[in-house]
Amino acid sequence: MSDNEALTIPGVLERAAREFPGTEAVVDGASRLTYARLLDRVREAARGFLALGARPGDRVAIWAPNGLPWIVTALAAMSVGAVVVPINTRYKGEEARWLLGRGRVRFLFVEDGFLGNSYLAMLGLPSAEGDGAAGLPDLSAVVTYDDEARPGAMPWADFVAGAAGIPEEEAVARAAAVRPDDVADILFTSGTTGRPKGVMCTHRQNVRTYLAWSERNGLHHADRYLIVNPLFHTFGFKAGVFACLLRAATMVLQPVFEAAETMRLIEAERITVLPGAPTIYITMLDAPERDRYDLSSLRLAVTGAAVVPVALVQRMRAELFPEVITAYGLTEASGTVTACSLDDDDETVAGSAGRAIEGVEVRVADAAGEPLPVGEDGEVLVRGHNVMLGYLDDEEATAATIRDGWLVTGDRGRLDERGNLTITGRSKDMYVVGGFNVYPAEVEQVLAAAEGVAEAAVVGVPDARMGEVGRAYVAARPGAALAPDALIAHCRDRLANFKVPREVVLVDRLPRNAAGKIDKAGLPALAPDPG
Repeated sequence: MSDNEALTIPGVLERAAREFPGTEAVVDGASRLTYARLLDRVREAARGFLALGARPGDRVAIWAPNGLPWIVTALAAMSVGAVVVPINTRYKGEEARWLLGRGRVRFLFVEDGFLGNSYLAMLGLPSAEGDGAAGLPDLSAVVTYDDEARPGAMPWADFVAGAAGIPEEEAVARAAAVRPDDVADILFTSGTTGRPKGVMCTHRQNVRTYLAWSERNGLHHADRYLIVNPLFHTFGFKAGVFACLLRAATMVLQPVFEAAETMRLIEAERITVLPGAPTIYITMLDAPERDRYDLSSLRLAVTGAAVVPVALVQRMRAELFPEVITAYGLTEASGTVTACSLDDDDETVAGSAGRAIEGVEVRVADAAGEPLPVGEDGEVLVRGHNVMLGYLDDEEATAATIRDGWLVTGDRGRLDERGNLTITGRSKDMYVVGGFNVYPAEVEQVLAAAEGVAEAAVVGVPDARMGEVGRAYVAARPGAALAPDALIAHCRDRLANFKVPREVVLVDRLPRNAAGKIDKAGLPALAPDPG
C-alpha cells in the first residue's frame, strides 16, 4: 500500500470503495450512496473542478449545511489537490466575506436559502459593478446546490455537466498526485484579536489523527454514524467524515439538530454512534417524546467541548448509550488531542478528557514552559503529528502559538498519574456555547460599534442547556440611552447566533484593575440578582 493511498483523503476513499463497494457510505434524506457510488460521484465532481481549471492548492469554500453535496464537494476538491475552506452556516455576510478574502478562495459552493438565509445576497453577489465577485478578486466561480439559475452563479447541474469534457483518467491521475504532506483544509478559528485565523492541516495529519481517534473509541465498519455536528466544524468534518472513511462506516446526515428528528433518524437508520456536545444529550434525555422512539441501536457517544457532569455521563449510560467517552481537541491540533477509552469509569470520563492519542504528547507547564508535577494546574501544551502547519499567512501568530515544537493551546489543565488530562480553565477568556468557541474580543468589537456604547465586556456564564452562554456588560456614552434588546438585535444582525450574547447588563462603568484593564473577574458583581 502506497503512502498516497494510506495517508491521503482521496487514497482513503478509493481504498474504502475498493474493499467495501456495497457498504452504504452516505444517507442524506432520500439519497443513499454506497462507497462505490460515492467514489463515482466524487470523481464526477473532480472532473467538474478540472473543467473549471482547478489547480493544486486552490481554495474551495463550502457555505452549506450537512448534506451529500457538501461531502462530495469536499472530497472532490481534495482529490484534485485543492484545499477545503468550510464556512460556518451561521455567519453573516461580513464574516463570510472577510474569510473568503483572507483565504483567497477561488471557488465557492453554497446552499442559498438555508434556514431562510440568502448567502449570495449577504455577500452582494453579483456585485453592482457586474464583476460577479463583489470585491473578491480571487473568486472565479460560485456554484449553488440547486437548479435555479442566478446571476453570477452556476447551478450544481451545470458544474457537474462540465465533467463530460474531462476524461476520468485525468481525475484519477490528479487524485494519485496528491501527497500526504499537501494541505488538505484550512479551518478558520477565532482569536483574541477578534479576527479568525486560518489553520492549515495536511492529509497526513488528518489521517493519522482520526485513525488514532477511531481506534481509541472503537469506531468500526459496521457502525452507522449520525453526523449532526456541523461539517464546517472539526467535530463533524474530521471526527465525522474522515473517521467514517477510514473505517468505511455509514454516515447518516442531519442538517440541524432537532431532538425529535434526531431520534426518528436513530430509530429509522439504526444509528449506533452519535457524537456531539453535551447539549445534544441533555436535550434528548429530557425530550418528552423520547419514549416513542426505539433508540436501542445506540452504542457509542463521544462528547466534550464543555464541562461534562458525572451525573450526565451516568444518565447517558443508563438511558441511552452503553459506551460514553469524552475527548479534548482544538482546531490547531487537527481537532483531537486526548480521548478516554471504552473501559474508563464514569468518573474518569466525566472528570477528564482522557489520555493523549497515539503519537501525541501533552504537557502541563509553568510560565517558562517547564513540565509541572502530576495534579498541578498549568498551561496545556501539545506536540505531535496533529499540530497544524501554522496559521495562513501569519508567521507572527504561528510563532507565538507553536514554541519549540509545542502548541500553546491557551487552555489550562492538570494531568493525573495515568496521563488523563482535565481542563480546568481557558486562557484568553474564550468560552464555549453548545460546542462552538466564542472569543469575547470579537463580540466586544461589535457591541462597541453600536450607537451610544462607550465600552463593553463579554464573558461566558453557565447555562444548563448550552454549557455556557455570553453575557455582555455595557456602559453607555454620556447622555445616551441604551436598551438591552436593541443591543442584542445589533449583534444578531452582525454575528452568528451562537456568538450573540444571551443577555446584556447595563452598567455605569466597567471595573478596572490597577493597570487600568477591565477586571472581568469583577463583572459578575454588577449583574442583577437573578432571585
